[in-house]
Amino acid sequence: MKIVYLNGPYRKLSYSRSSRSPAVTKSGTLYYPLWLAYAAGLARSETDHDIELIDAVVRKWDSAELVAAMAADPPDLVVCETSTPSIYDDIETAGVIKQAFENCRVILVGTHATALPEEVLQSDQRIDGVARGEFDETIIALAHVMDRGGSWSTVEGLSYRQGDRVIHNPDRPLIDDLDRFPFISEVYRDGLNVRDYFFSAAQYPMVMIITSRGCPHRCKWCLYPQVMHRGKYRLRSSESVAAEFAFIAREMPEVREVGIEDDLFTGNKKRLHEICELLIKQKNRLNFWCDTRVDLDYETMRLMKAAGCRLLIAGFESGDQEVLDRINKGTQKDQSYEFMRNARKARLLVHGCFVLGNPGETHATMRKTLDFAKQLQPDTAQFFPMIVYPGTAMHQWARDEHLINSTDFNDWLTPDGLHNSVVDQPGLSGQEVVQFCNTARREFYLRRSYIVKKMGQSIVNIHEARRNVKAFCRVARHLVRSS
Repeated sequence: MKIVYLNGPYRKLSYSRSSRSPAVTKSGTLYYPLWLAYAAGLARSETDHDIELIDAVVRKWDSAELVAAMAADPPDLVVCETSTPSIYDDIETAGVIKQAFENCRVILVGTHATALPEEVLQSDQRIDGVARGEFDETIIALAHVMDRGGSWSTVEGLSYRQGDRVIHNPDRPLIDDLDRFPFISEVYRDGLNVRDYFFSAAQYPMVMIITSRGCPHRCKWCLYPQVMHRGKYRLRSSESVAAEFAFIAREMPEVREVGIEDDLFTGNKKRLHEICELLIKQKNRLNFWCDTRVDLDYETMRLMKAAGCRLLIAGFESGDQEVLDRINKGTQKDQSYEFMRNARKARLLVHGCFVLGNPGETHATMRKTLDFAKQLQPDTAQFFPMIVYPGTAMHQWARDEHLINSTDFNDWLTPDGLHNSVVDQPGLSGQEVVQFCNTARREFYLRRSYIVKKMGQSIVNIHEARRNVKAFCRVARHLVRSS
C-alpha cells in the first residue's frame, strides 16, 4: 500500500502548520512538518507499506501541481494535516486528491480536524475520515484494516462517515513509550532538504525534533497539549535524546543547530540534567535551543550551556500579573527579571514571547507589556495577538463571552497569512491588538540600544552575524510599514 503523509499547499506561502500558532511569519520562519514526519517514521519502521512524506508548502505547489506530482505513483491512502487558519485550503486539497485518485482514501489529521471532526467531515463528502489526536498508530491501524478489507469501526481514534451519519470510534490510548519512534532527523535526512526550513532566532541550517509530548502546566491558550495530547506529559529517555544528537552530528554534518520543539523541554529537571550530562560527553557537540518557563534556575542554565544550549525560548507573555493569572500561566512577573539575569550570567541568548489581547487586556496593559519587554532585553522578541483555537480553554472562554467576531476561519489570519485576531473585548478590538503588535515590534527592534547591541554581537561572533543578517533581511520590510 502506498501511504502519503501530506503537508498540503497553502497559497504558495511559507506556512507553518505544525507551529503552536500556525501562520506565515514576518521573520520568514518555516517549520518542519513535525507531526507528519513522526507518524511517517513510525509507519516506515513498523509496516511494509510504501511511505512518502510530501511537503507541498516548501515546494510552493498548488493542488494541481501536487496531484500531477502524485500521479506517477498514485497513493492508496493520503494523510492530510490541518490547522484552523488553513482548514478550508486543507479540505479543498483533500477533495482534489480524492477526485484525482478515485480509489484513494483521504484522512484529515491535526489540530483543527481533531477539535471539530464532525464539522470537518460534514463540510465535504469527499473526505473519508478524521484521525483524531495523536494519529501515528491510528493511520497504521487503518492501513491494516484497508489491506484486509476489515471494518473501520475497529480503528480507535477514527471518525468517519457512514451514510448520512458521522461515526466517532473510541479514543485511542496515547503512546507512552516515545522511544519507540525512529529519529525524526532520519526522516528529514531521507525525504526533506534541511536548507528549506528556517527559524529566525536559530543558526542556519537547523533541524527540529521533539523529545516529549504534552505539558505538565495548563495555560489556557496552548494548542497542542490541550487538543492533541490530552494534557498527558510523556518523555523520551535521556539516552534516546542524546543518541539522536549524535546521529545528527554524524549523518547531517551541514546542520548547525537542533531545535527542541517540545512545549516544555525543561519540565522534568532530573531528565534535563541527564540529557545535558550525556551531551557534554559527546565529541561532536551541536548547539540547541528549547522552550522553557521563567522559573528555570541558574545552575540548570549553566549545565545546559555546557551541553551546547545557545538559546532559550521563554514565554513571558504579559507584563501585567493579573493578566498572567487569568491565563493560568503559573509564573510571577518578578521571576522574569531573575530569569534574564541568570540567562545572561550563563551566557545564554533568550527569545522572548509576548502575547497581547489576553482576557482582561487593555491598552494600558499592552503598553505595560511592551515596556516590560524592553526592560527584559531578550536577544529577540515576538509580539503576537491572542489567537483562540477550537478545542482550547481560551476558545471556549471567547465563545462563552460572545467575543469572537467571525465564523470564517480564514479570518484567523490576514489575507497575507499573518497572525490576526477575531476577539473583540470591551474597549479593545482584535484589530487594535494586531496593530499594537506591529507597533511593539517596531519599537522593540528599532531602538538605538538594541541595534548597537546586535552590531556588537555580530562583530564578535561570525555565526551570530550570519544569523542576524539573514533574519534582518527577512523582517526589515515589516519594521518600516505601519501594518
